[in-house]
Amino acid sequence: MKKVIVFYASYGGGHLSAAKSILQCIEKNFPLIDVEMIDCMKYVSKHIEKMTTVAYREMAKKVPKLWGKVYSGSQRGLLSKFSKDSNKLMAVRLNKLLQEKNADVVISTHPFSSQMVSYLKRKQKLNCTLATIMTDFAMHRQWLIGHEYTDYFFVSNENMKQDIINYGVSENKIYVTGIPMSDRFSESFDKQKIYEDFKLDQEKKVILFFGGGEFGLGKDRTVQVLKTLIEKLPNYQIVAVSGKNVKMKEAFEQLVLSCNSQNRVVVLGFTDKVPELMSISYMVVTKPGGLTTTESLASGLPMIIINPIPGQEEENAEFLEKNGVGVWIRKSDNPNEVISKLFENDEKIEDMRKKTKTLCKLNSTKNICEVVLGN
Repeated sequence: MKKVIVFYASYGGGHLSAAKSILQCIEKNFPLIDVEMIDCMKYVSKHIEKMTTVAYREMAKKVPKLWGKVYSGSQRGLLSKFSKDSNKLMAVRLNKLLQEKNADVVISTHPFSSQMVSYLKRKQKLNCTLATIMTDFAMHRQWLIGHEYTDYFFVSNENMKQDIINYGVSENKIYVTGIPMSDRFSESFDKQKIYEDFKLDQEKKVILFFGGGEFGLGKDRTVQVLKTLIEKLPNYQIVAVSGKNVKMKEAFEQLVLSCNSQNRVVVLGFTDKVPELMSISYMVVTKPGGLTTTESLASGLPMIIINPIPGQEEENAEFLEKNGVGVWIRKSDNPNEVISKLFENDEKIEDMRKKTKTLCKLNSTKNICEVVLGN
């Protein structure tokens, strides 16, 4: 029986979600494959994993500009070299696991595990297939260290493919499949029941507003944008999702009360009904993380983009704007003006909805698994 290991790391939720989607797809469609999902950093060192994930989260939350500089600096120069050298050292520890598991295939959703495995292959410690899944919409060089020893790269769009080719990666290794996501976004739902479950009016368009995010960035700005939507779009209804961010949920609820809009704004905390809610929505307001962006595109939903983390999320925001499927409300923008202009007529939004179809990849997860493991 072939052994597959799916590696991820806990720097942002997208890497974990992509890994879970791959794991579930293999378990469902490839019964003769023995598959296991492992946090590569936690295995290498729980102490280093905890220290670095806390540092990432605190930096992204409290000093996002600094994180943006780290993200940019890690592409080249001393910071890039330090990261590369660190992963070489940690690869020795990871090799022990891979030898014990006797892995035939490694599927990586984080650049660190890709680097470690490619290094081990270069040193002839391993003889396995390595597949790297890039979980954003723009290229970052950390993903490509050791690319000579990577067998497959899976990317979200054609622009990324061309950038990677220009970097020097062989074209026959690169597949434009999209980012892995749950197969629930391909399901058909009873939309009437969803409206009833969330006490929504079927005659009004729904705006799905994600305001919690992983870090709850920009609470004041987030509330300001929600207030603008409530005041400027009285004929729409809004589902405002705060996730696990309790303070954001309280702020949403207070805003809804002060605006006397309880009859058309539903405030939710964490919910596992995102596919259902997207199936009845007209538009999404969100941070442009790779996963939420992928799910929105798959659901045919244009995006209003708020609070991107400098670095990968700002690059995602630029990609979405450039391709006509998103409008980014920047810090210097007046939300009233941006939203009023966007909703002047339905034609612009309908055009954005049509353009999502050119970018969405509904079968991304299954396609990745079929390329790596065979039909």
